[in-house]
Amino acid sequence: MGSLKFCYTLLFLVSIQGKALCSIYKVGDLDSWTIPTSNPQIYTKWSKIHNLKIGDSLFFLHPPSQDSVIQVTGEGYKSCNIKDPILYMNNGNSLFNISRTGDYYFTSGAEGHCAKLQKLHISVNGNGSSTAADAPAYGPSASAPSYSNVFGSIPIQASASSLLKIPVFLSVAAAGILLYLIGV
Repeated sequence: MGSLKFCYTLLFLVSIQGKALCSIYKVGDLDSWTIPTSNPQIYTKWSKIHNLKIGDSLFFLHPPSQDSVIQVTGEGYKSCNIKDPILYMNNGNSLFNISRTGDYYFTSGAEGHCAKLQKLHISVNGNGSSTAADAPAYGPSASAPSYSNVFGSIPIQASASSLLKIPVFLSVAAAGILLYLIGV
């Protein structure tokens, strides 16, 4: 009977393993969220080399007293219009959760930082991959429309790693093994 429980538990864990993995990507890799100095295109290049998908998160590390992250519309991104952001994150450990496909635009909330290329555009496609677009310079546009906020800011501890794998299935596996061992 115990062997049967173990087999069912193992089968369950294997079936959810591929679906439960998500990643946290540190924006800019080893650099923090700041005005690029030595590599002005760091955020454009960064977004091109990361394959983002629904369930992943973007981690923006910045000093909370000196900077912030805002999500803006495409027009706000192009014109560096930081008025009326979709989302405002200023705690220094800003985490943006990707919960749908589409284009996402971020910039610094500090005045003048966007014009100095502290901005990020990602595009999450329906097939789970992402692409990046360069930031063409356009003139100012009308103020950005308002959108409902479906994402949140969750503080987490900073890490030097640009990619932290979060193997959710391991916690389920540990619970399953524990239940098996205690005979529930």
